[in-house]
Amino acid sequence: QVQLVESGGGLVHPGGSLRLSCEASGTNFRFTYMGWYRQAPGKERELVAVMISGGNINYADSVKGRFTISRDNYKNKVSLQMNSLKPEDTAVYYCKGNGRGHDYWGQGTQVTVSS
Repeated sequence: QVQLVESGGGLVHPGGSLRLSCEASGTNFRFTYMGWYRQAPGKERELVAVMISGGNINYADSVKGRFTISRDNYKNKVSLQMNSLKPEDTAVYYCKGNGRGHDYWGQGTQVTVSS
């Protein structure tokens, strides 16, 4: 059974940094893409950053220049470095992987940006 497990969330002051990590287990294939999504209270889940095989990367406009996604080339593991965090970045962050036509999601990790 494929599982994605996130870590690294928490409470941070505005302007601070956090690093999220996500690693998949139970796979014998490499995900075509891996990325991060987030969902704030009362809002729909939205894309934050995604890395596609071949190195293509997409970021939401709201995080460009502040967040950086990276991936381990040999594992289904992805990280998200978040700098200059703002209160509006507060959300549950979800890791997503896609492989062999299936989407796989992690359970989510809470990120709270507050003074």
